[in-house]
Amino acid sequence: MTGLTERLSRCYSGIIYDVMRDMGLPPAVLPREIKALEPGMRIAGPVFTLRGRPDKTISAHDSLLQWTGFLSKAPAGHVVVCQPQDSVRALMGELSAETLKNRGVLGYVVDGGCRDVSFIKDIGFPVCCSYTTPIDVVASWCPEAYDEPITIGNVVIRPGDYIIGDQDGIVILPKDLTEEIITRAETAIGAENKVRAAILAGEDPQKAYIQFGKF
Repeated sequence: MTGLTERLSRCYSGIIYDVMRDMGLPPAVLPREIKALEPGMRIAGPVFTLRGRPDKTISAHDSLLQWTGFLSKAPAGHVVVCQPQDSVRALMGELSAETLKNRGVLGYVVDGGCRDVSFIKDIGFPVCCSYTTPIDVVASWCPEAYDEPITIGNVVIRPGDYIIGDQDGIVILPKDLTEEIITRAETAIGAENKVRAAILAGEDPQKAYIQFGKF
């Protein structure tokens, strides 16, 4: 992991949201329908974007050729975020997840479907999706852009942005402010720890909030 990725992985989505709110930044939270395949899955790292579209004219061979081309392009140390512009097919499966994990990709988030869920859980590759289905991309879908801005919900995601995802949800951090956001989050976590210790020691919650400025 890079330094920022490692630091971000020690944070959680709620504190990142709080910090961005306090900085006056837009609430860059992905739609709540996009969830991790397992509650314990966590994702953190810089974003590599993929956008694609359904294509009824593409052959089975060409669709798989283009899909495996995407798998070859996904860079190690990044989280792939996919806007498939599709609500029918699975845009991730077991062989693809195995490939990405083996290549050092940190996770995969899709505004769409996933299949082979039990296999993906077994290998421990973090995947977040909005639904599951056995329908795949063969002869029906193709990539159209890599590492370009995409939109999911009302959030614009740009190459180089960072992402954090956990059981609460998924937040996008703008690349130019990522380090500042993480630094502020680390400070806020330290304050929360002091509040927690005070509460456990019997301190009045309002007094603890006034003393540490966090609750």
